[in-house]
Amino acid sequence: MGGTGKASDMGETGEKGMLGVIGGSGLYSMDGLVGATRVRVETPFGEPSDAYVVGTVGGRRVAFLPRHGAGHRILPSELNFRANIYGFKKLGADAIVSVSAVGSLREEIAPGHIVVPDQLLDRTRGRISTFFGDGIVAHVGFADPFCGPLSDLVAGGARSLGATVHRGGTYVCMEGPQFSTRAESHLYRSQGAHIIGMTSLQEAKLAREAEICFATMALATDYDCWREGEEAVEIEKVLAVLAANVDLARKTVALVAGGIDDARGCGCRRSLDHAVITARAAIPQRTRDKLAVILGRLGL
Repeated sequence: MGGTGKASDMGETGEKGMLGVIGGSGLYSMDGLVGATRVRVETPFGEPSDAYVVGTVGGRRVAFLPRHGAGHRILPSELNFRANIYGFKKLGADAIVSVSAVGSLREEIAPGHIVVPDQLLDRTRGRISTFFGDGIVAHVGFADPFCGPLSDLVAGGARSLGATVHRGGTYVCMEGPQFSTRAESHLYRSQGAHIIGMTSLQEAKLAREAEICFATMALATDYDCWREGEEAVEIEKVLAVLAANVDLARKTVALVAGGIDDARGCGCRRSLDHAVITARAAIPQRTRDKLAVILGRLGL
């Protein structure tokens, strides 16, 4: 691996068309990155989870970030989601694939299967999930929280590698770090949810505000505790299933990097077109400066 640099060495906006990859539980590195360099990114929201590892895969620049930091040391509730997504934007990413471990809430989604969800339910508490405030108000559309074309590409890539893939489904994002009670698990099933995890909600919201296409590749590690006769979730079994799927996740990301189309036909990269409702003259200069990377396209 190459040396360590700073985002400023690459320019404020980095290279166009970069793919960001968030590695979840079990996926702490991205093999196969050509010319890999660790890049520290400074953000007005504090430090990201770790340095980004930036290189090339399939002819496209890729930035990888281990969500929970080196050694898996950051709880889901402690994650600085704003810094993580801001860092990708500053590096020049216009698409992010988030790899996440999840529990299954459906019989047909067995451990080892891949789910590429299309909906989210928020069961988190007190997490910051917007870049806005501090003198500027913006409301982005979030009816469809994941980028359709990017999600299709992730699902197709995993399927081409022999994985059992479920395209679509609702991801419940819970607070954690404890796993669900049986009553909660049954409740989420009754609400029509398919999988449960602890991280994708804030990432998806912030990516939308940053005008970055976002898709989740969810690795089902276990049946959540709803299943009759199923033991409570055991972390050792979860990690075993994750280990078996890490190589699949890396290969899928490489296929996405090689196959992603810069003209994706989605509206993700123009999500702020009508979102900011604060009068320009009323936006404090300090807030303009803080959000320059996010708002630059709008000329605010």
